[in-house]
Amino acid sequence: MDKNSTVEQTSVKSGFLERFFKLSQHGTSVKNEFIGGITTFATMAYIIFVNPNIMSASGMDPGALFVATCIGAAIGTLMMGLFANWPVGLAPGMGLNAFFAFTVVGEMGYSWQVALGAVFISGVIFVGLSVSRVREWVIESIPTSLRYGMTAGVGLFLGIIGLKSAGIVVGSSATLVTLGDFTQPPAILAAVCFFIISVLSVKKVFGSVLIGIFSVTLIGLGLGLFEYNGIFSAPPSIAPTFMAMDIAGAFNVGMISIILAFLFVNMFDTAGTLMGVAERANLVNKETGKIDGLPKALKADSLSSVIGACFGCPPVTSYVESAAGVSAGARTGLSAVVVSLLFLAAIFLAPLAGMIPAYATAGALIYVAFLMMSSIKNVNWDDFTDSVPAAVTALMMPLTFSISNGIALGFITYTVLKAGTGKFSDISIAMYALSILFVFKLIILG
Repeated sequence: MDKNSTVEQTSVKSGFLERFFKLSQHGTSVKNEFIGGITTFATMAYIIFVNPNIMSASGMDPGALFVATCIGAAIGTLMMGLFANWPVGLAPGMGLNAFFAFTVVGEMGYSWQVALGAVFISGVIFVGLSVSRVREWVIESIPTSLRYGMTAGVGLFLGIIGLKSAGIVVGSSATLVTLGDFTQPPAILAAVCFFIISVLSVKKVFGSVLIGIFSVTLIGLGLGLFEYNGIFSAPPSIAPTFMAMDIAGAFNVGMISIILAFLFVNMFDTAGTLMGVAERANLVNKETGKIDGLPKALKADSLSSVIGACFGCPPVTSYVESAAGVSAGARTGLSAVVVSLLFLAAIFLAPLAGMIPAYATAGALIYVAFLMMSSIKNVNWDDFTDSVPAAVTALMMPLTFSISNGIALGFITYTVLKAGTGKFSDISIAMYALSILFVFKLIILG
């Protein structure tokens, strides 16, 4: 093939990408999109190691979970890129995976198949809300203070899980919890992982979370805490989790609060992430104030949860780490396509994922926990009837080891305080209905 022919083919490819993703219109280039996509993947790739580690506590097959995580993230991100033309990466949601494994399965005793059924149902409801104006009504009906409290509470929930799995916090018959044994390698290495990630993140070092995870993994390998099993291999079978959800089993009165917890946390987390990324990617129309392509982005995100459940994933959601890719130059869905392809390529890293020790992922969990907890600063602390429900929501999630209990108690507290102080205009119809539902759940169902 001669030089002219090669140049012509490259021009045709670039022309297609230009037309499909409207690169010039968004002030970007193929190079910028590739760099942005690689950056986004590097900042969120930790999920392919952390999610199987957490979800396997429910009894699910770790190998199948690894593949499901990669496929769920790849499909969700690809839809976001091709359908919505947004520079956003998607993957199984942090916090929601812990809620799935430790609360729904571990504490409440449901099988992981039923829990997956609940994820599927919440995803279908999410899609229905996204194709109508109901989603906007629901989001607007939930007070902002409770939304911030929910995000912070999920962060605290992740934090206690990370601290517990590392042995930094342990049970105590006298004080309920107490400090663990820092003479043990897992506690020390988890703390080291957290500090590495934190310092590198503050210094804006590329791939700080992955660097932290791999650094303490290598230290553990050097200390002989586990054996080297290789890096690349053929992907494990996804058969153990593929289409394994028990939808019929999830149609249970006791599952209502669980489905709502999956739905609400996913809904508000997604809304905040997409709006934040849209602002940074210049997707907000300066004349109208509306976000370009938001309806499509919402539909792509919600549909991802349904597809993810089919493979064995907790709700798949948009990642705030996508902002890192935007900062590196990503402006269109082309960067999301790059992220999607990288997740597919990661399927062949199963041996590496299997070697990542719990203390390495614990350090990453604690770091993510602090990021999420920062949302509590946005609560109006001058209004007791706003701040207390937000605090109740945030605190009761880790203290009851349940995201759904935290949401229920926070919603009830908000409605009672507002009604008791005569601030009826602050209570929406949705809040009244949900509070009554949660009271019924706590008293009748426990």
